[in-house]
Amino acid sequence: MHRRTVLVRLIQSIHALMGATLAFVVGGAAVAPSFTRRPSSWRRAADLSGLEDGTPKPVSLRIVRSDGATELIDRRIVYLVRSGDSVRALDSTCTHLGCRTRFNPDLKRIECPCHGGMYDVTGRVIGGPPPSPLQTLPTRIENDRVLVEI
Repeated sequence: MHRRTVLVRLIQSIHALMGATLAFVVGGAAVAPSFTRRPSSWRRAADLSGLEDGTPKPVSLRIVRSDGATELIDRRIVYLVRSGDSVRALDSTCTHLGCRTRFNPDLKRIECPCHGGMYDVTGRVIGGPPPSPLQTLPTRIENDRVLVEI
């Protein structure tokens, strides 16, 4: 081998090592937050007696989380749909592009004002561009109170 070929391969190896290191650092910084597990908690959403059968009721859940020295307060809207003695909680975020949906009581459907997505009262897609149904959140009932896990 010639000296020039050895030096070229050495420089290429150094560049490849630098690129791999940079990709590892940047990729790790971008992907690592998705692997962290947030602790889930049960939030009181409503009283079971205050829910109508088959009619989604929008409920705002207050979520407090620490961010260093400050506390951030997030608000998450869920629809509570009663079916007999059970309650289903649906996330109000449209699965198309993340817009907040709203319940249309006249047509008895959940609608996305951004791109015309439509869901039935169970969260199933009935029209428009959403690729999947609304996300269902775990619920439980304790002493006539509906709790939602967030």
